[in-house]
Amino acid sequence: MHHDHREGHRSNRESHQGTRDRESHQGTREIQLAAALVEAADTLSDGFDAGLYLQRLSDHCVALLGARAAGIMLIEGGETVSFAVSGRHADVAHDLLEAQSHGGPCLDTYVSGKPVPPVSLRDAHTAARWPDFTERALSHDVTATLAVPLLRGERALGALNVFVPALPEPPSPQAEFALHLAQLIADAAAIGLANHRAHSEYRTLAAQLQQALSSRVRIEQAKGMLAERWRTGVNEAFTAMRQYARRHRLPLDLVATAVVEDRPEAAPLRDRPSDVP
Repeated sequence: MHHDHREGHRSNRESHQGTRDRESHQGTREIQLAAALVEAADTLSDGFDAGLYLQRLSDHCVALLGARAAGIMLIEGGETVSFAVSGRHADVAHDLLEAQSHGGPCLDTYVSGKPVPPVSLRDAHTAARWPDFTERALSHDVTATLAVPLLRGERALGALNVFVPALPEPPSPQAEFALHLAQLIADAAAIGLANHRAHSEYRTLAAQLQQALSSRVRIEQAKGMLAERWRTGVNEAFTAMRQYARRHRLPLDLVATAVVEDRPEAAPLRDRPSDVP
């Protein structure tokens, strides 16, 4: 009786310990996912490096899914633009992304806009579907893979490909969870990349507008200086400066800057031209 009582206590302790271990693992995974999403959002800082950014997200994917390796392929117009791979087994991931030039999970998910669920690469149908990729994957002891698209609205930017050593036995909630988690990271990456692109375009436009405004200010300033120097109207001074620029095949802004800063290039404009009224 006492023996059975002790066994019961031991069983309860082991059960509680198992529950605590699972909760601890779940908590760690939640923290890892939060870190991945925070990093995915950080694309507007100066010195942003898209390659390093995608590598870090691939690393997060490997850690969260217990994968052997992972990689992200950016695609534009059906052509691969670039790709980045996880630091873990980088050579494997790099080789398997390169092997998909004639077909593979990345291109399939990019074209369809839908996930490629975890699939066994030992399956004859899969081997016929992606012969080059499957052969290369098996040579690296990768026997299963999944892929999800990087979507921003209706626009596909590329694909996230995860390489795992074995496929969970169906039916498996783990496989479905892995697919959803990979898609979450891919969605976050797509948003981050789209935001970075929009931010870069706005900064470029702002710089162009500032340059145009500065150029206009210099031209107005030079026009006023010549008009005062020659004792003529500003329109006449502008016409003479424009003709000088055309005659010497120089940008008008460059001539205006030379006038304002009294550079040697503007020496012929120091004296009033004979044809200026």
